[in-house]
Amino acid sequence: MTQPQRNAPSLATASLRVFEMSLGEMLWSRRTIFMGLVVGLPVLMALVIRLFDLAGASGIRINNMAVNGPAIFGLMVWAFFVKFSVPVLGVFYGTSLIADEVEDKTITYLFTRPIAREAVLIGKYLAYLACTIFVVLPSIVLVWLLVIPMGGSLGANFLDLIKDLGIVAVGLAVYGAVFAVIGAYFKRPLLIGLAFIFGWETAVLAFPGSFKMLSVAYYLQGLVPHAMPNDSFASMMQAFFQEPPSLTGSLATMAVILVVFLGFAARIVARREYVLEQ
Repeated sequence: MTQPQRNAPSLATASLRVFEMSLGEMLWSRRTIFMGLVVGLPVLMALVIRLFDLAGASGIRINNMAVNGPAIFGLMVWAFFVKFSVPVLGVFYGTSLIADEVEDKTITYLFTRPIAREAVLIGKYLAYLACTIFVVLPSIVLVWLLVIPMGGSLGANFLDLIKDLGIVAVGLAVYGAVFAVIGAYFKRPLLIGLAFIFGWETAVLAFPGSFKMLSVAYYLQGLVPHAMPNDSFASMMQAFFQEPPSLTGSLATMAVILVVFLGFAARIVARREYVLEQ
């Protein structure tokens, strides 16, 4: 393991410096444009739904059951954000934290700085988290403002919004840590990450037995029923979850996954010698 120089800043200070340097690069990168498109789709759909409602169109019905604004919001958070946006953004950003530096041949510059190698990974991870939260959470708020007034009250459903924002933030943090390991270790991390998201994470939830406990999606989705509005439509949505873990169990397990994988990614970066391709 490469030791930092005697006069090098502490791990926290060095991580903060890398964070400040990386945040601007991430916010103005092509990935942020992609992220805006991903989270902009549910906002556009919420706007269309609200315009139809203002125009006096009949409300949305599923199985002859009327669906109000709070139920629509819960469904959109589950389908567009928890099931799709969170893991997809986690894989696109998390796998690139170190892989992009290797591909751009800038990893040598970072490693020759008088800081611990672990600080490079931690600082870039914090920049990823700040960047995604800065873009994703406001889009959820916009969806909430558009659809909740359709049969619901902003004040009465404000607590549900806070819960959903917390769930999405937790999902971004955990998926980012998991894919930081893949990005730090493998040469083609994006392909492996996409296979994990659309292969393992999707299929394992349908497997019998305890296989689903090896999936981040299992614990993340276990939080969703606790945040969805308590009405008949939300109850119907909860039927999709077969024996979901408890709220406390989900939070505790995801905290462990976050700490273990982020620490493992930092350890890989500290020990591995990255060979730059010519």
